[in-house]
Amino acid sequence: MKVFKEEQRFTQTWLIVLLAISIIVPITVITTEYLEENSNMTTNEFVLTLSGILVTISFIFFFKLKTRIDEKGIHYQFLPFHFKYRTITWPEIKTAVVRKYDPIGEYGGWGIKGGSLWNKEKGKCVNISGDIGIQLQLKNGKKLLIGTQMKEAAVNVLKTYQNKIV
Repeated sequence: MKVFKEEQRFTQTWLIVLLAISIIVPITVITTEYLEENSNMTTNEFVLTLSGILVTISFIFFFKLKTRIDEKGIHYQFLPFHFKYRTITWPEIKTAVVRKYDPIGEYGGWGIKGGSLWNKEKGKCVNISGDIGIQLQLKNGKKLLIGTQMKEAAVNVLKTYQNKIV
């Protein structure tokens, strides 16, 4: 029995730089307001506001995409939105291939994308980074793409279970 496991997080350098730059303005404005001689802002309000900004920005680092492929099927979980694994059993799958895709052009970016608002015919996409994904065509007509950073391992495990796709 071959098992594929992968866990991804938002840790891209460009994202960290963008987030860091985006908090400079609000922190500067709040700090300037607080330090003004006749400011109405209390120390508690100042600390709570700064804490709120930092917690909001750091929330993205709690996101995690977990993927597992085993003899039962393909399982994925996008925390904090999915509290347990979503499972697609092998009999539900028409085709499963690893492919290169355009995250922004095809799905509108990274995260949980597609389905109802963006490019309906492409289906749903669950991804964290990169441009490689496991493309599933389900027997009910739906499509799902699960992002992966482990292309070769995903290709190999799908070959192992190809006989389960009927």
